[in-house]
Amino acid sequence: MNILIVGGDRLDNIKNKLNKCGINKVNHITGRKKGDKKIEIPKNTDVVLVLTDFIGHSMTEIIKKQSKKNHTLIMFSKRSWICIEENIKNIFID
Repeated sequence: MNILIVGGDRLDNIKNKLNKCGINKVNHITGRKKGDKKIEIPKNTDVVLVLTDFIGHSMTEIIKKQSKKNHTLIMFSKRSWICIEENIKNIFID
């Protein structure tokens, strides 16, 4: 499973924990750079995880449109591992 994380700056611990959950590839976009507004979700992405406490409303709308266009599952979560893990478990259960 491949995941794109949008938001946050340093995600080393989260990336390591996601790998332990069976997620093979983790891509990351901070959402703070001007170029990030022209985001294109990679085609092999299974899930987009938006860290809500590190991203603005305009970037959220861009991500929603891209996810819908690519038929990619999108999740919203706080940056805490407990919240992320809960969302990830819901994916594996469904």
